[in-house]
Amino acid sequence: MDYPLSQVSPKAKIGKNVKIGPFVTIADDVEIGDGTTIMSNAVILDGARIGKDCLICTGAVISNIPQDLKFKGEKTTAVIGDRTTIREYVTVNRGTASKNTTIIGDDCLIMAYCHVAHDCKLGNHIITSNACQIAGEVVIDDYATIGGGSLIHQFSHIGTQVMMQGGSRVPKDIPPYAMGGREPLRFIGINSVGLKRRGFSNEQIDAIQRTYRLIYQDGLNFTQAIELAEKEVPECIEKKAIIDFIKSSSRGIINN
Repeated sequence: MDYPLSQVSPKAKIGKNVKIGPFVTIADDVEIGDGTTIMSNAVILDGARIGKDCLICTGAVISNIPQDLKFKGEKTTAVIGDRTTIREYVTVNRGTASKNTTIIGDDCLIMAYCHVAHDCKLGNHIITSNACQIAGEVVIDDYATIGGGSLIHQFSHIGTQVMMQGGSRVPKDIPPYAMGGREPLRFIGINSVGLKRRGFSNEQIDAIQRTYRLIYQDGLNFTQAIELAEKEVPECIEKKAIIDFIKSSSRGIINN
């Protein structure tokens, strides 16, 4: 197909029913899935792998080279899953030799002016509100919601179903199902409203609350709290997810 007002490389792999607006740039080593829309003035560079039925809005730049002095021009990618929306002026850098790829999963909403740096891994159903700045090698698990204007430190890990206050500065990991707020950022409860909306039962929410009550509210250090939670909270997927997350955290988790 001819795109007379855009610069689309004939080497790019463009799927069926892809809509490309005026003044778009698409480089050679690009793949775009069926049904995706690329709006005006977007720039899709080498290494971009965009899924099906996505929306890439005006001025977005996908797969530019990393803002990392260790990058030496290696061939890497920036992968965007199916049905994900990238709003105006979002920048998504491709990976470095560290992880080789930057990943944004399926059904995500990355709002205007956000930055997703090299080697980040964002799961599915994630929302990042306007102007979030996500540094390199950050991991954000499924169904997390990041408030607008938040700053996320490199190598941080944000767990599944987390809800984070706008304007947050994230220096440590945020465990699953938690709400983060205040300054400095701390645990302010569990994301009970979000959990109910996603079909969590009262029993599941109660297990999450009991686990965090031990971790944050009984005056124990994290090692003691985990040992107590393993004994006192009935076995369930949610308890295991919280404990495994804390045990594997290299940066430590936020305090209460």
